[in-house]
Amino acid sequence: MLTLDDATVRFGRRAALDAVDLEVADHEIVCVLGPSGSGKSTLLRAVAGLQPLAAGRVLLGGADQAGVPVHRRGVGLMFQDHQLFPQRDVGGNVAFGLRMHGVPKAEQRRRVEELLELVGLPGAGKRSVAALSGGEQQRVALARALAPRPRLLMLDEPLGQLDRTLRERLVVELRELFGQLGTTVLAVTHDQGEAFALADRVVVMRDGRIAQSGTPREVWQWPASEFVARFLGFDNVVPATVTGEAADTPWGKIPVPPGSPQGACRLLVRPAAVRLGAADEGLPCVVESLTFRGHHVAVRLRPSDAPALEAECGLKDVPEVGAEVGVAFDAEDVVALAAAEG
Repeated sequence: MLTLDDATVRFGRRAALDAVDLEVADHEIVCVLGPSGSGKSTLLRAVAGLQPLAAGRVLLGGADQAGVPVHRRGVGLMFQDHQLFPQRDVGGNVAFGLRMHGVPKAEQRRRVEELLELVGLPGAGKRSVAALSGGEQQRVALARALAPRPRLLMLDEPLGQLDRTLRERLVVELRELFGQLGTTVLAVTHDQGEAFALADRVVVMRDGRIAQSGTPREVWQWPASEFVARFLGFDNVVPATVTGEAADTPWGKIPVPPGSPQGACRLLVRPAAVRLGAADEGLPCVVESLTFRGHHVAVRLRPSDAPALEAECGLKDVPEVGAEVGVAFDAEDVVALAAAEG
């Protein structure tokens, strides 16, 4: 469906998109993640034709899009602020793209009714967009983007302005809807939970390049680098040397999974790998702070002569701040990363 071949965008001397290669298959949902300035929104704009390339190509369905204007690329766009037309009612907003394509009015009405039903707003065509909640506006914007039956739907921070509870509900609905329609989706978001819940494949960007691409499970379980691991929120990363099925680290010897790369590396120890026990067993630590995170508690530990360490435990097993504990490690949640960032 979509191919980026050596796609490069420059702003002055800076490459906002730096020789990016990416493919999106028919019916695939790909979410692009990354910190501010990583190039994710520039990538979306380049595919849409809103940002010219300095080098490389964008192909849709195998056809080079050089010189093809935005409205002829057959892509749907949905932005974070929805950009609904306040002077038009809900039906008028959804029908906008259909009118631009010269679709007869009777067919417009049928399509609008069908889409409003699909996004959970049946019969809302005559409502004013100003009277809609944020979640309802998001649904109208989605219906408008889907109305012309785009071959590729592109979403830029589609749920960014909504509260967390509503985002979590809508992202499940979106995945079901896209699956039902067979829609090919390229979405940009900074919200990891949103991306991992929505995507078939996650692409993590850094400084205009792709740092890692894989299924949500692959990226979460096996980050390709320290940058990706830290971007995903993992702070337990230290220099290490792996020999066999153990690693020498500032926290002492830590078991690693069979088949781990040998030699010098950066070692990721997930909080789930850190087991708390009696103070006289394992690495001695003091509980420095507790952070409640819903279903578990993040426990920050301070060893006597090593970097701080984060563990997680259930609500019933939380130690007191200032308590002395011993730490052991489980190999299955330890990952040997690349020795140096590329």
